[in-house]
Amino acid sequence: MGKNKNKRKAGMSGLARFVLDSFKTDNATASSSTEPIQGDSGPTPPPPKKQKLDESSSPLNLSEPVQDEPEPKAPAPQESSVVVNIVERPGGPRYDASGLVSHFEDASEVPEHLQKYFSQRYRLFSRYSEAPGCLLDDEGWFSVTPEKIANQIAERCRCDTILDGFCGVGGNAIAFAQTCNRVIALDVSPTRLALARHNAQIYGVADRIEFIQADYLTFIKTRALQANPRKIDIIFLSPPWGGPSYLSGSTDDQTAEGEHPPYHLSSILPIDGADLFQRSRAITPNIAYFLPRNTVLSEIAELAGEENVEVEEEWTGSKLKALTCYYGGLANGQGHLFDSP
Repeated sequence: MGKNKNKRKAGMSGLARFVLDSFKTDNATASSSTEPIQGDSGPTPPPPKKQKLDESSSPLNLSEPVQDEPEPKAPAPQESSVVVNIVERPGGPRYDASGLVSHFEDASEVPEHLQKYFSQRYRLFSRYSEAPGCLLDDEGWFSVTPEKIANQIAERCRCDTILDGFCGVGGNAIAFAQTCNRVIALDVSPTRLALARHNAQIYGVADRIEFIQADYLTFIKTRALQANPRKIDIIFLSPPWGGPSYLSGSTDDQTAEGEHPPYHLSSILPIDGADLFQRSRAITPNIAYFLPRNTVLSEIAELAGEENVEVEEEWTGSKLKALTCYYGGLANGQGHLFDSP
């Protein structure tokens, strides 16, 4: 497919104080991907050094530690926008977000509604208990892509630069950092960005991920106005499905007993899933779309137009958990489309 499989590393620097202050005023909703499946992976060897990342996508450059500087202003409430580009330089201060949410080690500490997810914690993050411990908020527990699935997707998405439009607490971004030269990870919530960066640091890949607080739609709209935007090879879409209730469907859906009603792309947030796909396609033809297992297949196929789409089923034992849909040059037999404009 003409994709670069070499790994590189970019220098980055951290900013805990901004994220903690932003957490106090954060009213943004979270965005992430799938319900728990299964996963495990090993440590990642340190990557070679590389020059600092191009930070042109963010109006605020925080590549140096901030001391005695005014706090950056929050975005205007009427529209989300790129607020901060969080980067870290090798050898800089270690970032720890342990004060934002609780790290559970005993089931007796876990709220009842999170018990079933906690029991799968090592499927979500194999290094969950490695100090200072992986961190997930409530939405992160039920929406993070489990490690084994994230690693499988990352292998299919080897490239130079990948954009994770809804990174949540970092499950996919961590996996992409092990197969791609550069990862751009977006989320509207500074809290989840802090947790994602915390988790990425445990895996030793935080310096290969550019964490940007941004609404995905605003980010791609702003990018379209740039004279020379950075090249993005692949976009990974795992937008909110509607929480754990996505399997319940609408009252208009009729199914046999024991079956889940069909999931329509129109149920995806923040906009109709078909519209989200087409806007992303304006940046690159190479889209990996992570969708509920009960998504209507005809709607998935319609997105491809005259091209093919490859649908990969994600199973845990005998249970189908999710679908990953590969478009453009990511689909088998369409490698010639990978570098298409």
